[in-house]
Amino acid sequence: MPRSLTNTLSHHLAQAADLMPDTTAFTFVDYSTDIQGSVSTLTWGTLDGRVRTAARGLRRIGAVGERVAVVAPQSLDYVVGFLAAACAGAIAVPLFPPSLPGHENKLAAVLRDATARFAFTTEAQRESVTDFCAASEIPSGCRVITERELQETGAERHHREVPHPRPEDIAYLQYTSGSTRVPSGVEITHANVCANARQALDAYEIRRDRNCTVGWLPLYHDMGLVLAVALPLLGQVPSVLMDPLAFIQQPVRWLRLLSRHPGALTAAPNFAYDYCVRRVQGEERTELSLGSVTAMVNGSEPIGARTLERFQDAFAPAGMLRTIMRPSYGLAEATVFVCASPAGEEPVVTCFDRDDLGRGTARVVEKTDGGAVAELVACGRPVDQEIAVADPASCRAQQDGQVGEIWLRGPNMGRGYWNRPEQSDATFRAVLQADGPSPGWLRTGDLGMWHDKQLYITGRLKDLVIIDGTNHYPHDIEETVQNAHGAVRPHHVAAFAVATGDGERLVVVAEHRRDVSDPHGLLEEVTRAVNAAVTTGHAVSVHDFVLAPPGTVPHTTSGKVARSACREQYLAGAWKADGLSQERTGEA
Repeated sequence: MPRSLTNTLSHHLAQAADLMPDTTAFTFVDYSTDIQGSVSTLTWGTLDGRVRTAARGLRRIGAVGERVAVVAPQSLDYVVGFLAAACAGAIAVPLFPPSLPGHENKLAAVLRDATARFAFTTEAQRESVTDFCAASEIPSGCRVITERELQETGAERHHREVPHPRPEDIAYLQYTSGSTRVPSGVEITHANVCANARQALDAYEIRRDRNCTVGWLPLYHDMGLVLAVALPLLGQVPSVLMDPLAFIQQPVRWLRLLSRHPGALTAAPNFAYDYCVRRVQGEERTELSLGSVTAMVNGSEPIGARTLERFQDAFAPAGMLRTIMRPSYGLAEATVFVCASPAGEEPVVTCFDRDDLGRGTARVVEKTDGGAVAELVACGRPVDQEIAVADPASCRAQQDGQVGEIWLRGPNMGRGYWNRPEQSDATFRAVLQADGPSPGWLRTGDLGMWHDKQLYITGRLKDLVIIDGTNHYPHDIEETVQNAHGAVRPHHVAAFAVATGDGERLVVVAEHRRDVSDPHGLLEEVTRAVNAAVTTGHAVSVHDFVLAPPGTVPHTTSGKVARSACREQYLAGAWKADGLSQERTGEA
């Protein structure tokens, strides 16, 4: 049968089970029950059997074409639930249990937006999920189900096996991890996710019998789902999973798994690599062996040039090679993967004049030239998809070296946003003027440029801080702030603009470190240091600086600072009661 007719997760699961039924497919290392990690596994044959039976159960209870939310902890059960929904012809909605702290409102909003008819969870979580769904007032009503129930319902074989879905059918809704009040679900078809998994397999040179994947990223996140489930399925390579909380508690666990599984592909956002440098020390480093790792993907947020250096310096004695780190770019609307730095090459870091970047032009400078310098990390080139850099206003392609909005086109682009036709047309069916009337480009909302045949990301269009006609990239300012004083907590800083009587002005909210015992006493000192650093480095004054308590700067479920949500909280006076904000500190 032609590949185009078998381009579904269901077909690929059946193929893997036929070829190697007794080979281990998925491994979960559970640190919640055993500090050393309790290991459980699924072979391809066992996985296929559990998925097919659960899929039959889903079809018998009327789930075909309906949304099945996967509201379960990170586990092998999660993998089974997600694949069962996708293989049954339902639309999976990968989510998280109500026990994930700080994200209850998003979970409820997604369940309502998707009009989830079913919620798949574990036996242990059933009661809490049932209570949560009832309280969330989902318009369609939401029946909570477990694998045991589906296995009982689907155990009786019928005359026909569960038919495979079609490539053009929606496999799942990937809800974006942004900071908007109402999240948007990207419609990812079977053809989309299969195409994207192949693109990633090619980009990172992953091969059966040679490689595996190792990860702690949550399975409800786009990169976590593709890296840990779809890519192993398409590439027929084993997947090793752990819980995100296990990584946060002891990041060395991730590095140990990479040491134990040769040929591993893994991925993490930028902050995770800095976190490992800070938390993994002494004897823990000496036990590691990272020389056999195939690729460590750094993506999902601005990639820090200094982070690459710090991680390399810290773990070079453990065999870390510069070519292992693979700066990459992706987003949920493109399933996830867009481009990666070339295999076998060290990451490329280029210094650009920051003022010229603010005016939309890339001019390479030396670090020693003086003036404001922006160090950007190249994200490489795409695989089997097109990238254009366009002027966001005129929709005309920009020349190399000109900053613009990144537009994409390829078989991995999602179909649109669930139940949002106007937003879908504007985002997924844009027309690039040079192409004539044919639509089909995805507008990412990300800003970037081509330089020396590689893509560089400069920021988010919606997050751009424009003051007195000059563009400032918030992540640049945030890095300056977190380096301005030792009391500032790294990766917990938000910079954004607010409207004042004198136009748009800069506000910075920064958490203090947890070990700071007297933040009130340090406020004036930290404020002076931040004001001086931002004024010197960016030629802009800080209108208001907030030194916030730990845990109060909002983050998305994927760990990125949610600037829009932070701005909303600031305008609502969220930090006034703490007494740790100083009005208009930069313009006294």
